[in-house]
Amino acid sequence: MLAEIEEMPVKARLFLKECNDYALPFDVPYIGMGSSYFAPLAFKYMGFPILTELASEYYNYLKKDELLPNAVLLSQSGRSTEVLWCASLFEKFTAISNIMDSPLCLHENISVIVPLMAGNEKYSSSKTYINTLLALFKGFKVDVNAAVSLLERNFEVYRQKGKEMADLLHNSIEAEGLPSIYITGSGPNIATAMQAALILSESTKLNFNGLPMAQYDHGPKETAKGSMVFNIVAKGKSYDRSRKLEATIESAGAKVFSIEEPDATENESILHNMIPFNFMAYYLSELLQVQDTFLVGGKVTEVV
Repeated sequence: MLAEIEEMPVKARLFLKECNDYALPFDVPYIGMGSSYFAPLAFKYMGFPILTELASEYYNYLKKDELLPNAVLLSQSGRSTEVLWCASLFEKFTAISNIMDSPLCLHENISVIVPLMAGNEKYSSSKTYINTLLALFKGFKVDVNAAVSLLERNFEVYRQKGKEMADLLHNSIEAEGLPSIYITGSGPNIATAMQAALILSESTKLNFNGLPMAQYDHGPKETAKGSMVFNIVAKGKSYDRSRKLEATIESAGAKVFSIEEPDATENESILHNMIPFNFMAYYLSELLQVQDTFLVGGKVTEVV
């Protein structure tokens, strides 16, 4: 797991350097599951006109009788069953995937393939998630070379922050028992919070709850006493509210840890704010002596 995390800056730079130019469509469904759903969700909250959809719910509840003209299907493995179901619902689609010889990328309705170039990944999504974000930035014609340079420069800072977060939570568990654990974010970093909760839950076997900061403010904050909240912040419209909420729940008995890359814009911060959680997943798994990431199912969810 650690080796895969440490490859993130290299694979991010490789993608920016080697991936051919392409354009992603607007006003069409962007369909995925898990990490591949969270990534386009970040861009929805940046204001890009895309229709982010869970593949399972889109197929079961929203599909039309006739073929629709176009979509973007995201699956890092290219094998997620629900995404493959949706491939047959469109006259053509763009695939964003890490595996070029996967069923998704070989589908008869494929029109464009965006290769993530993240290399082999056996554990929770790390390289593939960041490269999926880069694939969307590139397809929407946003230059993030400077943001990736910042990621490269501060990578060791993110490592230390992740270790600090793991130690803090582990010490709390040892001293007081397992608290309620929340990861909150706003705007584009709602996706970061959800992705962080996903990888931490599957890696550590603890229950992490990822949700919007404002949604946490609408009720779950009543569980603040004895809880731990990892709050992702960025300089944007929700910044002041988020900081005030931190103070409120700390006074109510919560332990709060803030994650912020102050040198990044709010939109670009999704590339940086995720990485401490990748390191946290590794270090906390080590402290908890968790041996295997996937026990109940495999890395790829294949529905019978």
